Amino acid sequence: MEDEIKFIIDSTKEAMDDALVHLNKKFVNIRAGKASPAMVGSVMVNYYGSQTPLSQVANVNTPDGMTITIAPWEKGLIPEIEKGIHLANIGFNPMNNGESVIITVPPLTEERRRELAKQAKTEAEDSKIGVRNDRKNANNEIKNLDVSDDLKANLEADVQMMTDKHITKIEEMLSLKEKEIMTV
Repeated sequence: MEDEIKFIIDSTKEAMDDALVHLNKKFVNIRAGKASPAMVGSVMVNYYGSQTPLSQVANVNTPDGMTITIAPWEKGLIPEIEKGIHLANIGFNPMNNGESVIITVPPLTEERRRELAKQAKTEAEDSKIGVRNDRKNANNEIKNLDVSDDLKANLEADVQMMTDKHITKIEEMLSLKEKEIMTV
């Protein structure tokens, strides 16, 4: 019985932690005006007939806060990289200088910053819903255990504390992301 209880608690904590990791990944894709290699992380390039992540065929750097440079390992890949950026539909217009692909990240307008903050809020809310669903699943499993009502109540209280911690962490992450987005 102890193993079953430990499994419920551990798997619930793992699921809630996964919600935080997922939210962090979503936040990386919401750009806050500063250039970042993660902005082109979703770009796939046709490399000898197979779709390959950009990071596996080129070095991606940010020499300053407004520029992303992509230096392919083979010069012949430059047109494929440009094509991949257009196909990824990430809102950038790549230019090449014969040696590398250069992307200038335009500054965000106030309206666009508000949209991105709203998008961040939506992602955070989705993560909170995921954490609450994990709590619900754990509580259902606890109800089905063959243990005393006191122990069930204690376990449910533990799950609730875990839920509260994760919700607080999500709110902290959202607050930081909103601050990052709204900072000019």
